[in-house]
Amino acid sequence: MIKRPNFFYHLHPPTIPAEQARFRYTLGLGGLAVFLFTVVLITGALLLFYYVPSAKEANASIQILTYYVPLGWLVRNLHYWGTQALVVVTILHLLRVALTGGFRAPRRFNWLLGLGLLLLILGLDFTGYVLRWDVEVGWALLVGTNLLKEIPVIGQGLYRLAVGGVEIGDGTVLRFFGWHVFGLLLPATFFFGWHLFRVRRDGGISSPKPKPGKALERIRREILVRREVIAALIASGVLLLLATFFNPGLGTALDLAQQMGEVRAPWFFLWVQELLRWGDPLWMGVLVPMGMMILIAVLPYLFDRGEEGGRWFPQDGRFAQALVLGLIFVLSLLTLIGALR
Repeated sequence: MIKRPNFFYHLHPPTIPAEQARFRYTLGLGGLAVFLFTVVLITGALLLFYYVPSAKEANASIQILTYYVPLGWLVRNLHYWGTQALVVVTILHLLRVALTGGFRAPRRFNWLLGLGLLLLILGLDFTGYVLRWDVEVGWALLVGTNLLKEIPVIGQGLYRLAVGGVEIGDGTVLRFFGWHVFGLLLPATFFFGWHLFRVRRDGGISSPKPKPGKALERIRREILVRREVIAALIASGVLLLLATFFNPGLGTALDLAQQMGEVRAPWFFLWVQELLRWGDPLWMGVLVPMGMMILIAVLPYLFDRGEEGGRWFPQDGRFAQALVLGLIFVLSLLTLIGALR
């Protein structure tokens, strides 16, 4: 497979600058994200054969899949852990790009595509979490959707669009299923393809310029593809271990008639839940997170001076690096506090 031309060869040009393929520079995060997204797509498609998107049958259909369908538990676990890994890897990939100056021109637009892709992946993770429709998702669903109401002018409309009515009800499962499979997955798939296209169009990822008088070292794409196959095999082994020994939660079916007890949000939104304890929902749940996202989005346009990126912690990008690391520290601290509370 590695020597014969195939679809995967078209993801890379015939030759690649050697620096762009060194693990110590890329950490293999971009290719790993593509692999994990493929795993999530395949396992998600298999889950569609058994999942029933209704308030009465959603939880029961997952119970049947998990405990009665042969290898159903494995498919569900792979889908869950693949999604969690995809969130982590995508965040780390964006962090790697920021800390190596890889978001500078001509790659500024691709930075925006990557950030948009992260938001879509987070949306996929949250909607998939709700589709379990067990007692643990009720509070997170209530708080998460109520934040939409806090948005001036369009908040009520967004809320009804999200939950399928004036309040959370039996139609909410079907609405979230539609968002999960069509409203978020299709754009995410498109963004993935667009992001990869822009990588090729922009000349690959950023890499340091060769020293004067020294030729640029290049490697054949077969070498890179071989490395990616090895990385995919290792990632597959890790996913199988996680799926075998660590089962995602699945409680009893959610009853909307009963009062919902306060529980922790999904780990990737714990920082938002913690912010909500500190002040007004509009500010802490909407405006502050939105401000953080806007700040991250405009980084390439605020700090586009100096030489093109291509090495870890370039000296002309110290302020941008400090800003990114500061945000990561604050978000990690809030997440940790929320997890330990």
